[in-house]
Amino acid sequence: MLNSSNPDIYFENRKDAADKLLETLPLELLCSNETVVIGVSEGGVYFADQIAKATGAQMDILLTEPILAPNNHELAIAMVSETEDLVMHKALIDAFGISEDYVYAEAERKYEEEVLSYVYKYRKGKELASLSGKYVVLADECIETGLTMMVALKSVIGEDAKNIYIATPILDKGVYQNLLSVCDGVFCPYKIQDYISIEYYYREFGALAYEDVMQIVERQNIKKI
Repeated sequence: MLNSSNPDIYFENRKDAADKLLETLPLELLCSNETVVIGVSEGGVYFADQIAKATGAQMDILLTEPILAPNNHELAIAMVSETEDLVMHKALIDAFGISEDYVYAEAERKYEEEVLSYVYKYRKGKELASLSGKYVVLADECIETGLTMMVALKSVIGEDAKNIYIATPILDKGVYQNLLSVCDGVFCPYKIQDYISIEYYYREFGALAYEDVMQIVERQNIKKI
């Protein structure tokens, strides 16, 4: 998608966004410690790959799936990860009068029916890379509500990582402080007060093709063997 009329464009394309993100990262620190960079979404895989290349780090992908409101199938009210961790958006759940029993039941269903299938699709059923005692960078293409990143943080904390950083080209300013309080650092060139949607901030932006994501993941899997 080509965006030529918006005055709030921050990036020409993904490559430009990755270059600007790398400028904010403590590359020397990451290079000098055992580091794993994790893409927390399919779009995040591209940025995780760029960071891993710049630091010589191992790369992996953390699989997650949203739990949607029963009365609005476009509204995510919670997120479940492949480590079976769950994060809820309490304000939305309370506002819509959604029971937590519904959220837990949906999380179990989504994990069994979708998350596990992603693990087999992207990692041939293998477990997430070992994170114990390592520096971990969680990378995504953007952070809007923070649900995906919060469940990723919860998953990585449970895997006994030594230090946990977040890296993204652009995020909502309100979410920034929340994330900063639960990790060791958030690296982001642009923090937006009233975040709209990721496409709004790119001159040229399109969904990352499945084949491109698989190519990156498979390349990383070959390097591990």
